[in-house]
Amino acid sequence: MRARDLAVEYETVSVDSDAMDAARLMADHKLPGLLVLDERGEPKAILPASQMIKVLVPAYVIEDPTLAAVVDEKHADRLCQALAGRRVGECLSSKAAPPPVADADDTALEVAALMAQVRSPLVAVAEKAKDGTHLLGVITASHLLHELLGSAEAVSLK
Repeated sequence: MRARDLAVEYETVSVDSDAMDAARLMADHKLPGLLVLDERGEPKAILPASQMIKVLVPAYVIEDPTLAAVVDEKHADRLCQALAGRRVGECLSSKAAPPPVADADDTALEVAALMAQVRSPLVAVAEKAKDGTHLLGVITASHLLHELLGSAEAVSLK
């Protein structure tokens, strides 16, 4: 099975997308992260849901988690206001690496190795052309695991 066969449509955002909309997209679809595209529509980064949550938590609480106990519910309910007026690009970690990108002809094992190497919950699948990189879709870790388990079960039934 090739990466192009495993790739599925997946929600993407651009670096200029509204951060609140991106957070809602993650929450509504229960996504582990979003693929962030640059101005040309090419994969730029993965924005994990955990990074979006980190944006919500005040820096002083991240530095000293015991302070979380003293924040009352009234103020905790306002955490999402930290996203108001922000763009997705502002929510990316300064250490955000480029996203893992598999070639359309990569095998399932090559995709699995890439995913394991960079510890990413998703891998973009793209074809490179003279006019740029064309995104074909995304392979999530859970989808890849499902496919690999299905293949293992088929082999064990023979």
